[in-house]
Amino acid sequence: MPKIKLAENTIQIIKDICAEFDNNEGELINVLHKVQDKLGYLPAEVQEVIAKGLNTSVAKVYGVVTFYSYFTMIPRGEFPISICMGTACYVRGAEQVLSEFKRQLKVDVGESTPDGMFSINCLRCVGACGLAPVVNVGDKVYGRVAPTQVKEIIAEYRKGCDSDNVKSA
Repeated sequence: MPKIKLAENTIQIIKDICAEFDNNEGELINVLHKVQDKLGYLPAEVQEVIAKGLNTSVAKVYGVVTFYSYFTMIPRGEFPISICMGTACYVRGAEQVLSEFKRQLKVDVGESTPDGMFSINCLRCVGACGLAPVVNVGDKVYGRVAPTQVKEIIAEYRKGCDSDNVKSA
């Protein structure tokens, strides 16, 4: 992966977030969450600034980033799509739903569409087993999703949508 040059204001944002948590190494996960919320992802260069700000090793930061599935080192799309692959969702067809998203968007898990609009990720469980299979697009939750509904879900975001509600597909 090519090395990126961080802008000075980005470096300052990261330093400010570290300072909000008193540059405490024990707050690493909180710092990572806040930085990812601000920047969208955690590339190696960002991890280096965090490690320095918390006076810890880059290896420790990298270990946490790669251990937890919430964190990403790859930019997410404007509308990140997460398909639950927990037991209930899997049994009720999540794998077919995932396959259809991949086919429609022409990207694989962990990738973003070339236009930066969508990215696909899998989750272990979202805790909505009664709605299985479940798909999250940003903060919006879709329950009982069938592969035939994937095209309609994507179209909703291509046209613009209200992401403040829960929809049972």
